Amino acid sequence: MSERKSYKSDLSDERWALIEPVITAWKAKHPSVSGHQGNYEIREIVNALLYQTRTGCQWDYLPHDLPPPGAVKYYFYKWRDDGTDQTLHELLRGSVRERAGRLEDPSLVVLDTQSVRAAVNVLAATTGRDAAKKVPGRKRGLAVDVLGLVVAVAVFAASAHENELGTALLDEVAVRAPSVVKALVDQGFKQKVVQHGRALGVDVEIVERNPRDVGFVPQPIRWRVEQTLGTLMLHRRLVRDYESRPASSVFRVYWAETDRMPRRLIGATATSWRAPADLAGPRLG
Repeated sequence: MSERKSYKSDLSDERWALIEPVITAWKAKHPSVSGHQGNYEIREIVNALLYQTRTGCQWDYLPHDLPPPGAVKYYFYKWRDDGTDQTLHELLRGSVRERAGRLEDPSLVVLDTQSVRAAVNVLAATTGRDAAKKVPGRKRGLAVDVLGLVVAVAVFAASAHENELGTALLDEVAVRAPSVVKALVDQGFKQKVVQHGRALGVDVEIVERNPRDVGFVPQPIRWRVEQTLGTLMLHRRLVRDYESRPASSVFRVYWAETDRMPRRLIGATATSWRAPADLAGPRLG
């Protein structure tokens, strides 16, 4: 097969080198029963997933010079169900933290939520309406460390209260980062989350807004989660929830971060899709 022209979302050799060991190890543990090695390079499968996450296109609209939708779907669902993409994400997160001079595992996380509209293919039973933000769809919850790196993700119907997402996030944090002893949340989270954190050995602090503040005022440390939620919007697949299952929505976030963290490790940048490169303004890592 002739070499195709690259897309901006494609992995560079440097970024692929950070991801390849995990993917290759997975491939070695899952040989075909028939001994067939597959028709598509595994790097191209990852490129297709990053292309879709970045551009937001439907499965059937993946470019013809990338592996076909059926092959890409197979790996996306396989890696989602066996946790491979989460393992990859956690290894990258540890590397970014160490590069920043921090311990591999965080001791503090910041929690917040974001409501997004759901696409027409999303089952109504998995969606709802955020009464406060007037958004019909799903609610995405994140727990991030002080660098803005994602530690845990939870996706519920938008009608779910922050307490529901908060307790789910804390449960996930306890599994994925048992070193965490402190969590910061905004006033949307209530005492139920504080009590749940206490049972897990995590001190949950509700950071109250200064009543004299007008409009959006970034709060110390807590602004990191706001920044991460904003950065995720560079990936069009996350601007609206297109996934039939909430579990797939969770792992779309992990793939967006798997796109972002290798860029941070090698010092590369990505421009916003809102404007051409020469008009995009400041670049985000």
